[in-house]
Amino acid sequence: MSRGRRNAAAVALALAMAPHPPAGAQADARRSGYEFMGAATQAMQRDDAQNPAMLWVAEGEALWKRREPGVERSCADCHGEARTAMRGVAARYPAIEASSGRPVTLAQRISTCRADRQRGVAYALESEPLVSLEAYIAMQSRGLPLAPPADARLAEARRRGGALFRQRVGALDLACTQCHDELAGRRLGGSPIPQAHPTGYPIYRLEWQAVGTLERRIRGCYTGVRAQPPAIGSAELVDLQVFLAARAAGMIVESPGVRP
Repeated sequence: MSRGRRNAAAVALALAMAPHPPAGAQADARRSGYEFMGAATQAMQRDDAQNPAMLWVAEGEALWKRREPGVERSCADCHGEARTAMRGVAARYPAIEASSGRPVTLAQRISTCRADRQRGVAYALESEPLVSLEAYIAMQSRGLPLAPPADARLAEARRRGGALFRQRVGALDLACTQCHDELAGRRLGGSPIPQAHPTGYPIYRLEWQAVGTLERRIRGCYTGVRAQPPAIGSAELVDLQVFLAARAAGMIVESPGVRP
């Protein structure tokens, strides 16, 4: 047996031996990843004074208001108060970008806006300033339901994203759906397997000791199954996020979340 097949067999055995959800639980009921966390992690997310992600949110708020050297205007100069202007915005992304006709994530939209509207240098995807701004904007939608646009132009991206979610990849030959649909609620390597709903992003992960995006988490999953992750900002990652948003439609935004 090849090394890859031995590893896959070991993972399958560990999952099969993991405890099942309590009897009577609704296997098809959608649950936020927050519900799979331990009490200490949940308490950290609930209390903004304890939530480490609030440091990034504070930086995002400062960036929102700041007119930096070489930049014509701040975010606030165009949009005004984020608490009202950005309310519900994060809940509606990914969405179709008017100029390109392509689906883009909230982070991509912020970066484009910085270049096109603020006349500054676009933030690099996954850079700390961009993650901070995204976290600040996402927090303005906290408590609202995820509401992907009813835009027919997203249908193909959603279909492609669903196919990627079900596609086996990597040396471990696993698909997203095998863990997050079929085995949610069990444990792998001591950690709970959530249903992979994007309700808390950007999130603070104790593993990262930083706030990161949904895209970073997806890339980490690819690495975990020993597959080559798609490039940052790639169409494949956007398609997956379109699918995940539709899959979680109606669930409540918790940003910024906390996870192990």
